[in-house]
Amino acid sequence: MPVEVALLAVRVRYGPLEALHGVDLAVPSGRVTVLLGRNGSGRTSVLHALAGLVRPTGGRVVWRGRDVTALGVHQRVRLGLALVPAERAVFPSLTVAEHLALGARPRGGPAHEALELFPELAALLPRRAGTLSGGQQQLVAVARALTAAPRLLLLDEPDRGLAPAAAARLHAHLLSSAATTGRTTVLTAQTLPATLAGAAAVHVLHRGEVGFSGEPGEPGTAPHAAR
Repeated sequence: MPVEVALLAVRVRYGPLEALHGVDLAVPSGRVTVLLGRNGSGRTSVLHALAGLVRPTGGRVVWRGRDVTALGVHQRVRLGLALVPAERAVFPSLTVAEHLALGARPRGGPAHEALELFPELAALLPRRAGTLSGGQQQLVAVARALTAAPRLLLLDEPDRGLAPAAAARLHAHLLSSAATTGRTTVLTAQTLPATLAGAAAVHVLHRGEVGFSGEPGEPGTAPHAAR
């Protein structure tokens, strides 16, 4: 299976704390990959290293065969990356409609596709994002990223605050988009949702190391493995 992006012996430090201890992790191209683990396991640090939000203190980040370790976030965005962080993922002063327009590219997915996926947003289009609930803000952030039609989509706990039906719709869309458009998605979760059983790969992180890598349904992906 071809690899879209990979961490090769990556180490990440935040001051005196080393969050990733020489992580090797490969993300299959055109598929969905899930990073499992508890808070503090290193899941978010993996996403930040992939996105360029943090510069590894060791190792390399390779995207489509190119060493992008030294590239910043804006440079990776131009190459087709989109990141939805777990917190502060919207601009409070912008309306929902402005968020969707901000994310859209000339050849990217139009806003109406995001509204088809999340019809809950239709009534919120004139509202400023700062007035929305946490779950509504999460919908806006994910929808904005999808309208950009990224090649590589990174989602940090996208289910947080979402109703189960909305989360299931999102998972189905990510899996179908991978199959139809070749988009590669990496998302984090504390346990593996049943609606992501079609994911290509699962990596379980524990204290900054990869404890298991495999496919959904294998013993290492059980909920206890993320503790």
